[in-house]
Amino acid sequence: MTGTFKALIAGVAGATVLVGAAQAGGFSRGTADTDILFEEGNFSMRAGATIVSPQRGYATIGGVAATDGNYTESYIVPNAAIKLNLTDDARCAGTYTESFGGDANYGMQAIMAGLADGTGTSSRTFSTNEFGLTCAYKIDNVGNFDGLGSGRLFIIGGVFAEDFTYAETVRLASAAQLAAGGSPLAPFGGPVPMATSGTLSFNGDYELGYRIGLGYEIPEIAARVQLLYRSQVEHSPGGQFRFFNTATGATLAGGAAVLQTRGNGTLPQSLELKVQSGVAPGTLVFGSVKWTDWSVLQTLDYTIFTPAPVPTRLEYFWKDGWTVSGGVGRQVTDWLAASATVTWDQGVSTTEDVFTDTWTFAAGIEMSNERASLQLGGAISYLTGGSVAREAIPGRGGPGDTFAYTVGSDWSYALGGRFSVDW
Repeated sequence: MTGTFKALIAGVAGATVLVGAAQAGGFSRGTADTDILFEEGNFSMRAGATIVSPQRGYATIGGVAATDGNYTESYIVPNAAIKLNLTDDARCAGTYTESFGGDANYGMQAIMAGLADGTGTSSRTFSTNEFGLTCAYKIDNVGNFDGLGSGRLFIIGGVFAEDFTYAETVRLASAAQLAAGGSPLAPFGGPVPMATSGTLSFNGDYELGYRIGLGYEIPEIAARVQLLYRSQVEHSPGGQFRFFNTATGATLAGGAAVLQTRGNGTLPQSLELKVQSGVAPGTLVFGSVKWTDWSVLQTLDYTIFTPAPVPTRLEYFWKDGWTVSGGVGRQVTDWLAASATVTWDQGVSTTEDVFTDTWTFAAGIEMSNERASLQLGGAISYLTGGSVAREAIPGRGGPGDTFAYTVGSDWSYALGGRFSVDW
């Protein structure tokens, strides 16, 4: 039965990577492809990418029907892994992905509503690149099952390095409005609202994290259980706040309007349980449960040096996230396999934004020969609606945002592909 499932398992893995990118909760995007450690053969290589296009926009802003278009942006999640067997029992894998990220561009209605606190956000973007090295040691003949063969245990551990890049551009209220509100940004305001803008940016160095886990499989029936923990990572990036003329892009005050900044934040730890098993000739079922500690992201704290330090923060107040996925795979011919999955992702938002519950439906195929394979897949996600209340006093912090808004039920789409080589 092992040979029957060889192509099927790879096809299922390709679909799982696609689903993980399409339905990611919070700021999650890609997951390191450490499953490559279970591949047979002395050398394995996999590389691919997923294009995700979320269609999220405001339904109302400040109680009025929204006229802005979608504020979410499409993005690409790369994923690559190379595995090499060091001995019969030890193997290591190098991996790369974009583990977290977010992109948004806001319309004029939202920007003007945001000016209630002196700054109307026009765009936000951030990303983290993750490079990892993970190894596994295999112990054979751990358990013997009559008619099913013997099991084998994998002890998994490794490290990864993750960077942090963030940029947010805001339109400023007029100098008079900023001064009246006691804003430290008043010197950079223009004669009228939105005449000047500012870009807050951070570029953090690579910081280290680790992952550990256990795997157990019975190859004869393609059964596997895997538990993998990924540590949280602390980031303290340096950056700057550059103020410029909105119309021309020229830095204000002859280039002097660039303030230094220092940020501090934590990206979450996670724990994932994956299971799979053959249930009939040519048929595999699989599922996973993942906990992500998004409650660690209460605020992103940073300091603006004017030159006097001005403590500031971006509020999230997120709760932990849970992702539950299940699916089935089927070998259609000797060279073609197919799989389908359903995933529920619990929203992490509480009072500050609308990262709501998501349902994702995905399907994938794999075309393979003895040494190489190609996986292709697509997914559609249903994003549930939500609402955010206005802060008691805009700009002073606490539950709610600068302006009240709602979003309806929206959709997200994804297409992905991956090429694999084994020998």
